[in-house]
Amino acid sequence: MKEAKEVTAAIILDDDGKVFIARRASGENMAGGWEFPGGKREGNETAEECLKRELFEEFGMEVRVKDFFCESIYEYPQGAIRLLAYFAEITGGEFRLAVHDDYRWVRADELTGYGLLPADVPIAEKLALFIRQTHR
Repeated sequence: MKEAKEVTAAIILDDDGKVFIARRASGENMAGGWEFPGGKREGNETAEECLKRELFEEFGMEVRVKDFFCESIYEYPQGAIRLLAYFAEITGGEFRLAVHDDYRWVRADELTGYGLLPADVPIAEKLALFIRQTHR
């Protein structure tokens, strides 16, 4: 396996414990797949800086990046990625869709029914378990 590209993903929870996911628009790489939003690290930026930039570019969201949650490594046909998932909180901005055509707030135990991109699946599974364990 070649060296994996580092990609970030945001786990954004609302007050009801639902998580934000978005669907890649047609014409985009991985079109139609649902994902935790984020993107590729550029230059020397940190994962946290990348996540802030990507969420602003793709959704107009201003966020505060919180704790690291987990990582998922997946070998796509076009190359391997190392997906770094962080909890994040929306702090402002004007919401819009740029590279996605839909979004949802869903319960963590419903995530696997949304056709998540393969690298996002292990994160969704860990998140559902984490939420079950912490919200008993």
